Amino acid sequence: MGWQVWLGIAAIVVALLALAVATVVWTQQARMRRRDHRRATPQSAQDAPQLAVVVNPSKQGAGGLLAQVRAHCSAQGLPEPLWYETTVVDPGKGQAQQALADGADIVIAAGGDGTVRAVAEVMVGADKPMGVLPVGTGNLLARNLELPLTSVVGALDVIVHGRTRAIDIGWLRVTEFADTPRNGEHPNQPDHEPDTEREHIFLVLAGLGFDAAMVATADADLKKRVGWVAYFVAGLSHMQARRMRATLQLDDSPPVEARARSIMVGNVGMLPGGVTLLPDAVLDDGVLDVAAVDVRGGVLGWAQLTLEIAMQGVGVRNDLPEKLGRIDHTKARRARIRVPAGEEAQVDGDPLGRAVEIDVHVQPGALLVRAP
Repeated sequence: MGWQVWLGIAAIVVALLALAVATVVWTQQARMRRRDHRRATPQSAQDAPQLAVVVNPSKQGAGGLLAQVRAHCSAQGLPEPLWYETTVVDPGKGQAQQALADGADIVIAAGGDGTVRAVAEVMVGADKPMGVLPVGTGNLLARNLELPLTSVVGALDVIVHGRTRAIDIGWLRVTEFADTPRNGEHPNQPDHEPDTEREHIFLVLAGLGFDAAMVATADADLKKRVGWVAYFVAGLSHMQARRMRATLQLDDSPPVEARARSIMVGNVGMLPGGVTLLPDAVLDDGVLDVAAVDVRGGVLGWAQLTLEIAMQGVGVRNDLPEKLGRIDHTKARRARIRVPAGEEAQVDGDPLGRAVEIDVHVQPGALLVRAP
């Protein structure tokens, strides 16, 4: 085994240690913030909000959720919660619309990122806020709102007694699909026919390239057993894939050419495992953060990239121009990205199929959410 390989392994180990430190620091800070959050006293019937829960019953932990929500509402002097279950045909939009029609004051998405996206699409522009009960694998929005991820009672406390915050959302439209998928394992637009007119909402991160291929090929059974780690396992098979040639046009600037593994456009940047991919992203700044991720040099490049992601999570940046693994950051309100060879696309962990061109834009302050 050559010295280059040993150096790469050592760099990966150092990067993982740095990532672990960053995760511990973030967890302790979040715990201190939650400790300072005091529960409010039960509310009077006059000002008690009507909660409605849109739940994905297939998610682990959803089985006993109704009893927990009912008990919490009773203890807080709230009305009996409205309850709606998603289906394969309707992952949450119809249920959220019905909840609003039934007089809900707060519509809660209880499920994975797909359920959150479906409910959020209905709540955009509404004068009622949305709450999140983390029940899925990634729980991307919940992480970035710093909600309790393992405590239903804690999350409900934030929903009932927290503040209402207006956040930005992103929209992605695939303006051109590739003629064929990357392989026979997953078709373009798995849930419906390719539609170049449809806009897909995202609350956290949309991507084109390595990240989307990793999401699209993650094993569903493994996700149920080990959660987000299944995405990492899937990513191992794509590490040797070709770098993509892309053309980026940001806002009104002239198009630029780029070589990258992934191009991601995000509203916020915290991912599972405490990974901070977009350290400058803010939920309500009216712009999207664009990251072009590139790796050269095999294992050394991936080791350097891992270290860079870990260090930027604790506020340390490496701006050296010559790096085997690098992330270039910028901001834009609109981005048009074209990859002539076609690459997988995703929004908040939901695969959209293999795209040749995508158009992404921000809608500032369009969604009300309950936050700490």
